[in-house]
Amino acid sequence: MGNPQLIKSLVGRIAGKGVAPQDNSPASSGHATPPRHEPSHKASPAASNEAGGRGSKRRRRGGKAKADAAAAPWSLDEFQVDPLEGSTRFHDLGLRDELMHAIADLGFKYCSPIQAAILPHTLQGNDAIGKAQTGTGKTAAFLVTIFNDLLCNPLEGERFVGEPRALVIAPTRELVMQIAQDAEDLARHCDLQVATLIGGMDYQKQLNRLHTTVIDLVVATPGRLLDFMSRRDLYLDHVEILVLDEADRMLDMGFIPQVKRIVRATPRREDRQTLLFSATFTQDIINLSEQWTYEPITIEIEPDHVATDSVDQKVYLVSSEQRYRVLNNLVRSEDATSVIVFANRRDQVRRLHERLRKSGVAAGILSGEIPQAKRTSTLEQFKQGKIKVLVATDVAGRGIHVEGVSHVVNYNLPEDPEDYVHRIGRTGRAGATGVSISFASEDDAFLLPDLEALLGTRLECTHPPAELLV
Repeated sequence: MGNPQLIKSLVGRIAGKGVAPQDNSPASSGHATPPRHEPSHKASPAASNEAGGRGSKRRRRGGKAKADAAAAPWSLDEFQVDPLEGSTRFHDLGLRDELMHAIADLGFKYCSPIQAAILPHTLQGNDAIGKAQTGTGKTAAFLVTIFNDLLCNPLEGERFVGEPRALVIAPTRELVMQIAQDAEDLARHCDLQVATLIGGMDYQKQLNRLHTTVIDLVVATPGRLLDFMSRRDLYLDHVEILVLDEADRMLDMGFIPQVKRIVRATPRREDRQTLLFSATFTQDIINLSEQWTYEPITIEIEPDHVATDSVDQKVYLVSSEQRYRVLNNLVRSEDATSVIVFANRRDQVRRLHERLRKSGVAAGILSGEIPQAKRTSTLEQFKQGKIKVLVATDVAGRGIHVEGVSHVVNYNLPEDPEDYVHRIGRTGRAGATGVSISFASEDDAFLLPDLEALLGTRLECTHPPAELLV
C-alpha cells in the first residue's frame, strides 16, 4: 500500500493543509533524497514535482537571465589580477564567470583569510564551521559558495514557488537585510532570485515576492521564517545549502528552539550542505554544530587579527559625570565625520539619543524597540551622511555595515568581551582605518581585563584630551 506517512503528507498538501516536515527522515520530505557529495545529490526535476499538493502554485522557471547579464558578453580576460605571494585570488577558486563578473564589479581581488581558508572546502560541497567576527568576509564566503553551487547544478523543468534551494538564517533584521543586499550584489549577473523574510515588515508584501517568483535563496530571521512555514507558505524540503550565521548570538537571544524546528524541516544533514558561523566556540555551539553538520571542516580566524589591524583603539578614563561631555565634544570634532555610539541597554540608548538631539546633534537610534521601517530609514540616512551619529545596542549594531565610519564610541564597556570586537569592527572596514574610543569609569573599568585577554594585547588607558573636557 506504500508508505502511510508519505501518502498522508501528499494528500494533505493536495488539500491545501499540508505541513512542512518536522523531522529528518526521508519519508517526511515527500521524496527520496539522493546521497550527498555526488553529482546526483541535486534535486531532480522529478523530485521537484513530486510534492503533488502544490499544483495550484506551480510555475515554470523561465530561464530568462537578468537584463544586465544579457546586455553585453563579459569575459574573465577583462578582470586581470596579478598573483600575490601569500594571498588567494578569486581567480584561483574556479568560480563561474557570472559570479566572477559580479566580484569584478565589486572590486574584490584577493580573498580575506577566512575566505581563503574555507572556500576551497565549501566549494567542494563540504560542511564547514567557521569561527569569525563580523567584518572578516564570511558573508561573501557563504554567498559565493551558494551561488557557485546553484549555477553549477541548475534545475531543469518545472519548480514550485515557495521551495528555495538555499537558506540563510541570521539573528537580527538588520543583519538579514545586509546579507540579502550582499546577495543581490553577487547575483547581479546570475539568473538567481533572493527573498528576504523579516519581522516588522509587511507579511503580504514578502509573501507576494515568494509566490510570484521562483526563489533560489531565502535569507530570514527565525521567527518570521517559522511564520511562513506554519502558514504553509514556504517549504524547506528542497533546501540544498543551509547557512546558520552568528550562531552564538542566536543562542544568546533564545532562538535555538526555533532554529531546531527550522533545521528539522530541511533534508537530513547527510543530504544537504551546512555552513555554521559563530564568533565564539562555546560548548553549546560545539554541541549544536555536531547535531547539524556532517563531517565538517573547522576554520578559526582569531579576533585579534580583526580588532587591531585597522582600528586605533583608545580607552579614556572618565567619571560617570564626564561621559556625556566628552562624547558631545567628540562628535562635534572635525575628524569625527561618521560616528556609531554603543550603549549596553535600550533605555541607555534612548536617553543618550534624546540628549544628543537636544544638543543639536544630527543623531539616529537603532534598537530592538524601534519599528523596523524606522530602523531601515535611519540606517539609510546614516549611510547617506544625513545623520552624523548613530546610537545603537549590540543586537541592532550587528547588522550595521557602512563604509566610512570614522569613529566607534563605547559609551559603556560591553559586559561580553566578544561584543567589543563586534562593535569596533563597524569602523576600519574595507581597507580603511578607524578610531575606537571606549569610556571606562568606576562602574565598569573592572571589565577591561577580560577585553585584554580576548584581544591578546593590553589596552592603554589615558585621560581624555583637554579639548574634550571643556
